[in-house]
Amino acid sequence: MSNYLIKSPTIVNEGKIFVADVLVKDGRIAKIAQDISATSDVKVIDAEGLHLLPGMIDDQVHFREPGLTYKADIESESKAAVAGGITSYMEMPNCNPATVTIERLHAKKALAATKSHANYAFYLGATNDNVDELKRLSPGDACGVKIFMGASTGNMLVDNVKTLESFFANSPILIATHCEDTPMIAQNEEKYRAQYGENVPFDLHPLIRSREACIKSSTLAVSLAKKFNTKLNVLHITTKDELQLFIENKNIPLADKRITAEVCAHHLFFSRKDYHTRGALIKCNPAIKEEEDRLALLEAVNDNVLDVIATDHAPHTWAEKHQSYFKAPSGLPLVQHALLSLLEHYHQGVFSLEKVVQKTSHAPAIIYQVEERGFVREGYWADLVLVDLNAQQHMSDVAAKSKCGWSPFSGLTFSSTINKTFINGVLKYDHGRIVADDLGVSLDFAKF
Repeated sequence: MSNYLIKSPTIVNEGKIFVADVLVKDGRIAKIAQDISATSDVKVIDAEGLHLLPGMIDDQVHFREPGLTYKADIESESKAAVAGGITSYMEMPNCNPATVTIERLHAKKALAATKSHANYAFYLGATNDNVDELKRLSPGDACGVKIFMGASTGNMLVDNVKTLESFFANSPILIATHCEDTPMIAQNEEKYRAQYGENVPFDLHPLIRSREACIKSSTLAVSLAKKFNTKLNVLHITTKDELQLFIENKNIPLADKRITAEVCAHHLFFSRKDYHTRGALIKCNPAIKEEEDRLALLEAVNDNVLDVIATDHAPHTWAEKHQSYFKAPSGLPLVQHALLSLLEHYHQGVFSLEKVVQKTSHAPAIIYQVEERGFVREGYWADLVLVDLNAQQHMSDVAAKSKCGWSPFSGLTFSSTINKTFINGVLKYDHGRIVADDLGVSLDFAKF
């Protein structure tokens, strides 16, 4: 393993921006100080003019393995994540077979150990008949229990109220929820199919996966968490209305919150008007909604009503996406460009750099109690990203590293680039290329 002396980066960490040297030894941050002298056993990296961030910890990705590897797999998507400054990820259970038993959870972790280029953790998926798996969970087995309270990709809808209560009452670890009310969505689908047949315009997706469906389901999740004092993270909030569920908690220190809320990068970037040019490419669940919702979500990030920003990376093939409304699957490939899209909000004066780091690195580490990652601290693992805020990057499908081979941002130009990514002290990504074969490791978690 190489050791590195990163000279004179502008460090963004824990609400501060400052210039200092960073010494990386044996995979960890050994020292942060001014004018650290280079020794013969370190490689010096001149980072003057670059910004050093803790690597993004993405708490919601779908890497499609096992079972759906024609569109993505752990190796391809973890490489795309590294290229996007994501150093750790938490992967969802709706693959094939679904990760709904302890045995499948262990098998997926064993698979990742052979091919993941970033650090990893996995959710145990909830179903209507696997509550007893909670009794078999050991500390560190999973990052959380994922409950689909609305039907999405895969057949994992939990719609039995008694089952939901059992999960909320008995889970020894955090519960993460996808909140949409399926009966309401089914009614909307029937309504618009009657009007348009199979060729429903894609800009009606937010009316089918409606705000009312989101509000009803999110309200239920929050009420159950309050009833049973459950540690809950409500994923991908999309409406201004749902924010009311979390406002009362915004002044509580993040480490003390029992109920938190996540927003995704694409819901902060796109709105309903973009369906006219991008169509099925930005079809996702829950749906990208109105511009007023997007603006409210941005404000809620700044006000700490929304606690964490993730990707919900969910790739599908180009051919799958170019079908009629009901056939085109929901989901976008996002890990490679999510951080760059968030930095656009910095360039536009919406977010501070400190806020971007707080929501993408510090917050997931705190919420999920990830040990020794998510911060630029001496003694912590060196999961680091060097960003050039002054080098533009044009987005094209040709440059997409996800196996599906396309990006929802294609044709746009971002104002920043990912210069280098370090994982566990290893320089993994440098100027557009994966430069090391070293693999990531399983994340460690403190007990709730």
